[in-house]
Amino acid sequence: MTRAITLWIALFFFCAPALAHGDVDLPFNGEWALDPKVIVPVVLSLALYASGIFRLWRKAGIGRGIRHWQVRCFTFGWCFLFIALVSPLHALAEQLFVAHMVEHEILMVAAAPLIVVARPFGAMMWGLPQVLRLPLARLLQSSALASVWAILVDPRVAGLLHALAIWSWHMPILFDAALENSWMHWMQHLSFLFSALLFWWALLRANARQKAYAMSIFVLFVTMLHCSLLGILISLARRPLYASDPSAFGWGISRMEDQQAAGLIMWIPPGIIYTAVALAFVARWMVNASMKPRNYAHGISAPSNGISPL
Repeated sequence: MTRAITLWIALFFFCAPALAHGDVDLPFNGEWALDPKVIVPVVLSLALYASGIFRLWRKAGIGRGIRHWQVRCFTFGWCFLFIALVSPLHALAEQLFVAHMVEHEILMVAAAPLIVVARPFGAMMWGLPQVLRLPLARLLQSSALASVWAILVDPRVAGLLHALAIWSWHMPILFDAALENSWMHWMQHLSFLFSALLFWWALLRANARQKAYAMSIFVLFVTMLHCSLLGILISLARRPLYASDPSAFGWGISRMEDQQAAGLIMWIPPGIIYTAVALAFVARWMVNASMKPRNYAHGISAPSNGISPL
């Protein structure tokens, strides 16, 4: 476990090559992942967003409609997405289980929440040609899709779908299949990303309503618990769980040490992030709750079935 912690810290500071010993040639040569089914959607999303921002700001004025901070959030979120799926980290993830876990956590707790906070859908709609924009807007506003979307972004449903994606793909049979088949690997990352986008959208957008704070805090707490549990199970397993893991080759560490470090990556950093967000929700909830009686004390009326309290 001590060596696993050392590996985790070394990888965190991008010093993983120092783990090799002697004259062993590492199998990792820093190649970029240029798989078309990955890089095309990633690049297309940026092009669509940038085009939409340009069109909107040219018509409405710079900073209007979509704020500068939203653009910055999307840019950082997209960069995390690019790092996880296209940069040499993706190739390293095929060598080390711990790098694979870092890749997954970047998708779920870094890229996804930043993209959700940016609310990029409006900009992307502006990026579409007008011949596609109007029919798509009508389709998305249909009652059937609105009903389905309302179900998917319920914090309980989104939290459950995210949990199913995490636990299912970490079952040894599915995890090994994803390492051996590029399409399965693509589906794994797609399910992680989209379930995380739903999860963070449900939590961050739902809190526009005061009554949703308690449910969001509960869902965050449950997510922190089950992700920590999975990380603990992986870290403390008595044998390698994933048969296809090739990590021992050329890195000077055993498969068990690699697996322990990967478990720590799933256990500790996401737990810190989920806890921090939950505490922020608690603080916001308390501030909003304290402002209501203060408003009444100062003689500010609040709507109550059309009857003033004064």
